[in-house]
Amino acid sequence: MTVSAFERAMNYVVLTVFALVVLSPIVVVLKLALGPKDAAASRQRTPIHPGNFPEAWKVGRFGEYMVTSLTVAVLVVVVAVSVSILAGYALGTMRFRGANVLLYVFLLGIMVPTEAIVVPLYFDLRSFRLTNTVWGVALPQIAMSIAFGTYWMRTYFRSASRTLIDAARLDGAGSMRILWNILVPIGRPAILTLVLLTFMWTWNEFLIPLVMSPNGTVRTAPLGLAFFQGQYTQGTALLAAGAVIVALPVVVLYVVLQRHFIKGMLDGAVRE
Repeated sequence: MTVSAFERAMNYVVLTVFALVVLSPIVVVLKLALGPKDAAASRQRTPIHPGNFPEAWKVGRFGEYMVTSLTVAVLVVVVAVSVSILAGYALGTMRFRGANVLLYVFLLGIMVPTEAIVVPLYFDLRSFRLTNTVWGVALPQIAMSIAFGTYWMRTYFRSASRTLIDAARLDGAGSMRILWNILVPIGRPAILTLVLLTFMWTWNEFLIPLVMSPNGTVRTAPLGLAFFQGQYTQGTALLAAGAVIVALPVVVLYVVLQRHFIKGMLDGAVRE
């Protein structure tokens, strides 16, 4: 069935409206970040004030917080994605007793909200002396990311070509060789999509770093922005500059992986 010119035009109109709705808050934040920070700056003739960014970086100590967030995010992404690939491969291509029960356990991990487990989890990690450490902040997020990642990778591995896997087995390839040399390169869009989602969720996580590091030893960028807001409730320009700084790594990573992310999401939409 062909699409008429009117339908195509209406599609563009709807997409344009939604794009404006989504992008308008971003434009407002950027405008505030480049605006004058106080009355003295507003009297200057320059309409753009890029100096807000280095000042917010220095005053808000975002350099320290960004390093902490990056460390936690890299730990979570590396461990969670690696384990998710292995678990998804086992549940998606192998048949063994208890596989369905194990899958339901992973699905339960997706459905349980963080707020329901964060308090007992804090006391558990405190008994192991892991609070106020990077691992104390990273381990709960690794566990939550593995729950979703396993389901995501299982969906991909279940749709993988059985003919290709059987041919590799006839050639003498073992399970691990089939996984890393055949299925992982083919499934790069799905894996990179999982990497981007895991990094984004970890970078934006607020509750777990707040609870697992009560003395502020491990303070991530979103936490630093919240405390920065408490210090500068009136300085909207510096607050907006800090918000742009915190959001920038996720935006950059999305731009770099955009093609693979879209392909992975579209492939996942038509799979079980």
